[in-house]
Amino acid sequence: MKFLVDAQLPKQLCKWISVQGYDCKHAMSLPNREFTSDLEITEIATKEERIVITKDSDFLKFYLIKGVPKKLLLITTGNIRNKELLDLCYANFPDIINHFDIGANVIEFSRTDLLIHK
Repeated sequence: MKFLVDAQLPKQLCKWISVQGYDCKHAMSLPNREFTSDLEITEIATKEERIVITKDSDFLKFYLIKGVPKKLLLITTGNIRNKELLDLCYANFPDIINHFDIGANVIEFSRTDLLIHK
């Protein structure tokens, strides 16, 4: 399983995912860094079979209209401190991985729930 973390999320999330044994790239490591467009991120994720992790709901629109990216973790916590966001991700990551493993294509991740779409 491979991931691509969007620029508005902390690099620390990508580093932590890598430490868990998964291939993870952060948008800030791409040539256009924080200026990488949503379309470019979608193309990279599709080509490299990566799950996009983002707070940007435009990716959900892309998925619903065009079916790309193939898999998406949409973080819908609203404004949240990085430490709280990271703690939520760390606590819920095993469930997130499990849902992707059993066929989820889109997971919406809030402060209290995981909403699974197949």
